Amino acid sequence: MKIAVAGAGYVGLVTAACFAEIGNNVICVDIDESKINHLNNGVIPIYEPGLDKLVAKNRKENRLEFSTDLKSSIKQSEVIFICVGTPPKDNGEADLSYVENVARMIAEAMDSYKVIVEKSTVPVETGEKVVKSIRAYNIHKVDFDVVSNPEFLREGSAVNDFMHPDRIVIGAESEKARETMKALYQPLNAKILFTDIKSAEIIKHASNSFLATKISFINAIANICELAGADVEKVAEGMGLDKRIGKSFLNAGIGYGGFCFPKDAEAFIKIAEKLGYDFRLLKATQEINNFQRKNFVEKIENALWIVKNKTIGILGLAFKPNTDDMRFAPSIDIINELQREGAKIKAYDPEAAGKAKSILNNIEYCTNPYDAAKEADALLILTEWDEFKTVDLNRIKSVMKHPLLIDGRNIFDPEDVKRLGFSYISMGRKDN
Repeated sequence: MKIAVAGAGYVGLVTAACFAEIGNNVICVDIDESKINHLNNGVIPIYEPGLDKLVAKNRKENRLEFSTDLKSSIKQSEVIFICVGTPPKDNGEADLSYVENVARMIAEAMDSYKVIVEKSTVPVETGEKVVKSIRAYNIHKVDFDVVSNPEFLREGSAVNDFMHPDRIVIGAESEKARETMKALYQPLNAKILFTDIKSAEIIKHASNSFLATKISFINAIANICELAGADVEKVAEGMGLDKRIGKSFLNAGIGYGGFCFPKDAEAFIKIAEKLGYDFRLLKATQEINNFQRKNFVEKIENALWIVKNKTIGILGLAFKPNTDDMRFAPSIDIINELQREGAKIKAYDPEAAGKAKSILNNIEYCTNPYDAAKEADALLILTEWDEFKTVDLNRIKSVMKHPLLIDGRNIFDPEDVKRLGFSYISMGRKDN
């Protein structure tokens, strides 16, 4: 099938590469000439395991190309995916201007039947507005269908998530559109849920908001465990063994970050408000998440007594492992607060340092965990990279000014670390 993907960002690039991998001819389009030039020269603008090889393979086999010419790409394609950004406005609502602009350009360029797919995360009722916009600018008066096909890609495992999905959600109003999308996804042999467009749009926001709520719930439990002298790791294990609950997203820590959960939770609250519902549960989810970062800084303050002029080493800057994404990363708020108190920050992240430099100032960026720990009064774990789980703790201790380890991700066993001579503080466990 011939496919156009509008947007060469995180979702668009993964979507384009994976559709090419399962045998389609794909044109990935973006207005950013620099980005397209880099992609045509084999330079991938994001870190996502396996994506570089997938792009290279399918470009070599002539199934994947990159272009800035959206008009030509639309004319050549049967299915057009809208994968542009929907960033939050100041009031928390999603900015849909990019979606509207692409919809208008599709309408003006298409000269035969097209299936136009919302892949970007959009508020419910956006499909109706896309239909209205395309009808208004449909200068050739050709038939079309609009489909909602939300993405469920996790950064760090996006390629695998696309190729082996839990489910594929397709919101469509016509049988022709449903059959087209069914054929497109047939090679993945995955469960397909067909719904109306509005239900599909809500499924994405509901899914991310539920997962955010699950994270905040276990973080609230972690705070209760600390007050009671219990161990949140054991509590989470006991909860997770219940099949109705499951163990995923029950890892206590400094809270969720990234672009999706914070943005989608806030957008869902605004969507509910517009519909006349006060989503207090989701507001509480946000409050708990924000509290976790403040709580972690308080742990640092209590351990150091005076933060001013102290050297603090940081392991991990990205909001999660296996990505270089710094958007809404907990590390940003934590580091900014420590710097306001006069701390000197040294930091190491395997992939995110480059992007962090445009966000965080006055930081000494290190090339390995040991340099970040050198002469530090405290060492913080902010991202649970596998590399940190296997670090030589004896070496870490030997280079630190004081062997104080404050673990925001609970990657170490408290007894093991204490046995090595560290003062150790984590989240929701009997170690402090």
